[in-house]
Amino acid sequence: MRRRRRKARVKIAVEAASALFRRKISTICSECRPQTGRDSGDQMKLSRDKINDLSHKIVAALRKSRDFRLKRDPNDVRLELVKIITDLLQTEEKVDRAARTKIRTQKREISEGTEEWDLLHKRYYAEELKKLGIDLASR
Repeated sequence: MRRRRRKARVKIAVEAASALFRRKISTICSECRPQTGRDSGDQMKLSRDKINDLSHKIVAALRKSRDFRLKRDPNDVRLELVKIITDLLQTEEKVDRAARTKIRTQKREISEGTEEWDLLHKRYYAEELKKLGIDLASR
């Protein structure tokens, strides 16, 4: 019984934190998008070490914050954050791949890096995110 309550409390705390940080991470990802090297073809990904480091920093910030109070083991929260960040990055990669596929299937060849390619990629990327319930137009 205690274990169920503990898991439920950890889950609620993690959901609240994840909602906040999903918005922050997606904002960071969208702001840093041109700098990721995707336009040149080399994919920049966060390593597992960087994700773990990020999760440690997030948990430390949550513990210092007066808005959140972690009543349970911070490691449980950190592990859940690692899972959420990993899932978010995998979703972002799928969205990017889908947008690139749509551009490749155009009737005429559109070279990557051109203004037209950038506009199409931005539009298709936003469409794919909209399918997932994320609207970039409202930001």
